Amino acid sequence: MHLEAITWQRMAEQLAAHLDDHEPEAGEVSWQRAGIDGAPAADTGGLAELLAEALRGRGRTALVVPAAGFLRPASLRFEYGREDVESYLGGWYDTAALWREVFGPTDPGGTGRVLPDLWDPATDRATRSPYTELPPGAVVIVHGPLLLGRWFPFDLSVHIRLSPGALARRTEEAARWTLPAFARYEAETDPASLADAVVRADDPRHPAWTGLSR
Repeated sequence: MHLEAITWQRMAEQLAAHLDDHEPEAGEVSWQRAGIDGAPAADTGGLAELLAEALRGRGRTALVVPAAGFLRPASLRFEYGREDVESYLGGWYDTAALWREVFGPTDPGGTGRVLPDLWDPATDRATRSPYTELPPGAVVIVHGPLLLGRWFPFDLSVHIRLSPGALARRTEEAARWTLPAFARYEAETDPASLADAVVRADDPRHPAWTGLSR
């Protein structure tokens, strides 16, 4: 895999330009969906916000949707214990809600009425956030872990990869039990092969990426 050094800001600008180049034709009621995939330690939200800012600078509406806002209730997440790797891989995130509240409404001919988050893990209650009415041509940027390999209809996907050593160093002590889950995700899903661009971010100050010629 050939990687080239780049800044996060420049990366966001190139991703925004790519989305502009593939924007739905005038008169077509449609939206675009981008996915920024990576472990919590990879700070997917940072790139998602930069991309949203770059899109807005181009006159595009952009909505950032964290996957963490679509966690399932604690009673379901912790059904087999608080540190169950299998549950984390397949049962922590409410993918059905993401389809219903984010992807379905932004399908061609959809309503554009998107729910930015659903569940607050801190309070273990519904967030009760209001729906956002997106104009045609807007971009929804979903970010978080384990997003690829789920058939989510991303128009653009980026995988932020950390080496096992960097992932271990940058993962909080209380969350290190998730490391085997990300090792399995890399081995079984191979997100780098599914993403439109791969970012290597072992040192977050000096990212490198494949570019979008994949």
